[in-house]
Amino acid sequence: MPHSNITPKTRERARRLRRELTKAEAAMWDMLRDLRPHGARFRRETPVGPYVADFAWLSARLIIEVDGDSHETSHGRRHDSARDAFLRNEGFTVLRFDNDQVLDGPDHVFIEIQNHAAKFLREQAA
Repeated sequence: MPHSNITPKTRERARRLRRELTKAEAAMWDMLRDLRPHGARFRRETPVGPYVADFAWLSARLIIEVDGDSHETSHGRRHDSARDAFLRNEGFTVLRFDNDQVLDGPDHVFIEIQNHAAKFLREQAA
């Protein structure tokens, strides 16, 4: 059975999140789609174990998170810390950006993602 480690509850949550992208997540999705011609295959709101990653390129083991205000609470920081530890233990690199970074400084965010993904990207044919 494919994805047998993903619970139905997590799967349904991922589906709901895909339908309800925030403005910053939509902007990030547009950025990540610009990397497709170079071989990047990011997926939106993808279950990884008990968690749902905002954006994941599974074969490159790269996860991008776009964080809103809820991540700035003490509970949010504890949850993110445990989540990141789980994902790192699974072999993923996790990049986190605030909503404001994505909306106000997309060039900087894109360059940082490109730098982390560089070894998995291919040059576009001329």
